[in-house]
Amino acid sequence: MDTDAGPTVIPLARLNNYVHLAEETMKKFVTSLTLLAFVTIFAACGSSQDGGSTGKVIKSATAGNGLTVSLATPDGVLKHGNSQFTLTFADSTDKPVDVGAVALTFHMPQMGTMAEMNDAATFTTTATPGVYDGKAQIEVAGEWQVKITYDGPKGRGQASFPVTAQ
Repeated sequence: MDTDAGPTVIPLARLNNYVHLAEETMKKFVTSLTLLAFVTIFAACGSSQDGGSTGKVIKSATAGNGLTVSLATPDGVLKHGNSQFTLTFADSTDKPVDVGAVALTFHMPQMGTMAEMNDAATFTTTATPGVYDGKAQIEVAGEWQVKITYDGPKGRGQASFPVTAQ
């Protein structure tokens, strides 16, 4: 028996079928990969037109002019130290509305020998009018009185409520 029969000859028509099959498989693969890329980009960038979630609400209060203001953090807990949070002003349909300039102060009255504390927040606007990203350096854990004011397209208003920083 001759084990060295030489190279295998494939007829040209059969070889063309293999090439065509490989081309079709590659086209399907590239099309699927492109579709997956578009879906991934859409999910990452286009999932929300309103700026996304503002987190878990810690406290809400009426703020005058038919508005409600909500203080929220990603985990629903306000922490002392360098704290980040979201302030949202909404109308009676719960739709965020632009209120212009906003201010927030965390106030803790004097207790014993501890001096009164007033920790002001700084805010930046977000892609959603009426939703503001805030930062404050809250000095100590404990009960704070929050005072929020605004002045802008919806008039002037304010809200006040207690919160606990952990």
